[in-house]
Amino acid sequence: MNRRPDQDHLLDHNYDGIQEYDNPMPRWWVTIFYVTILYAVLYWLNVPGIGSGKGRIASYEREIAALRAKQAAAAPAGGPVSEEALLAIVHDPAKLAAGKATFTTTCAPCHRADGGGQIGPDLTDDYWIHGGKPQQILSTVANGVPDKGMPAWGQVLGPDQIPGVVAYVISLRGTHPPNPKEPQGTKEESAPPPAP
Repeated sequence: MNRRPDQDHLLDHNYDGIQEYDNPMPRWWVTIFYVTILYAVLYWLNVPGIGSGKGRIASYEREIAALRAKQAAAAPAGGPVSEEALLAIVHDPAKLAAGKATFTTTCAPCHRADGGGQIGPDLTDDYWIHGGKPQQILSTVANGVPDKGMPAWGQVLGPDQIPGVVAYVISLRGTHPPNPKEPQGTKEESAPPPAP
């Protein structure tokens, strides 16, 4: 009998009086299935011309170059921010308000809006885990503390936002919020900056 390969036919085996048909998939469907598997393997291997393109090494080098460009753009134009510049921002109401707004959106979930500490430490007392001097606070905010779960905000916030946040944190010292978190770190004798 002449039968097409993709045509149903009764199989020879019999289970408990039940016979079954062999119902093969259409060839076009099977072909698409195998082509998809082949494409997925080539895409995963990042073969040039398939997927994202020029091979794994070229992709890696392109991503590293983009990261370096982003880091260079995020660096302050005048180089590192001095302690005097940070303290000057504390006395600039507009910049301090901008720092407070950034603090409220990025830092308050861990440090509370009043700086009293929640997941993160209390920022209003004289106890500091990674140093309470302006440059140390700047380094902590910009580089983060991955072991403690603090992200590196220098990679997220702009170069103008980090000094504003640091100035706002400096201005929080000695504000005595209600129900602060217990002190953490070592005590640093440092008077809060005078009010503007």
